[in-house]
Amino acid sequence: MEPYAPRVTVTPALYRAGSGPQVLLLHGFTGSWLHWKPVLAELAGRYDVIAPTLAGHDGGPPLHLHEGPALLAAADHLEGHLDELGVHDAHVVGNSMGGSLALELAKRGRVRSVLAIAPGGGWTRGDGTAQAVGRFFARQTRAARLAGPRAPALMRRPSTRRVAFRDVMRFGDLLAPADAVDMLRASNRCTVVRTVLKALRADDGVTVEDLDRIAVPVLVATPELDRILLPARNTARFRREIPGVEHVVLPAVGHVPMWDDTRLVTRTIVDWVDRQVRA
Repeated sequence: MEPYAPRVTVTPALYRAGSGPQVLLLHGFTGSWLHWKPVLAELAGRYDVIAPTLAGHDGGPPLHLHEGPALLAAADHLEGHLDELGVHDAHVVGNSMGGSLALELAKRGRVRSVLAIAPGGGWTRGDGTAQAVGRFFARQTRAARLAGPRAPALMRRPSTRRVAFRDVMRFGDLLAPADAVDMLRASNRCTVVRTVLKALRADDGVTVEDLDRIAVPVLVATPELDRILLPARNTARFRREIPGVEHVVLPAVGHVPMWDDTRLVTRTIVDWVDRQVRA
């Protein structure tokens, strides 16, 4: 008898590998599934890992926004994509915008649990946070465009990588040059930048609302050194309004912590998912 070989898919649109409980990984704004690259091998040894590139992002399906809040429109597209992938009751791990979408899916009864790492949309509307986040991403995307074709040469230097990614992670110099180039190119190829920046400037449809509707276990993991979503302003509403929410601080890491401390993030995911599976 042939030994069982778990499915493996690696395309710009999707990484999927492993077997066992379904674990869905959702990346942040302007990124792709490659943001999860440091943790994939270990997770795929334990779970059926599904890491799609979100609609409107580099390698992902097109995003056709309908009238209404931008976050809800993105969640609608994601739901349809999950139906196509046959994903119905996964444990969802989301980073930044991916954390916002994970919480939206939870409100819709589409997940078994949520681990939200530096989730967006937790600020109070009108407090200025949305505009500050919009200004950050406007600077980031402008810098990525300027780097453009010179990115491979620029990203060879560890010091340049550390400066280029200083707001995203604490140790950008730990990125391989090829991964740094891929991140810059993904930002340049994100087709929904203007739409999302417009929504952030207007603070319109970018917060996660009706959090009391969430009826699955939720862990919010806050990077201690997050320079994009300052912890004091961006976790209070989640901790106050999500029923039974748990909270943990990830020490000494930045907004996209998978690269700063891969062991810490992997252990946080495994401990959380295994606890929910046992429950």
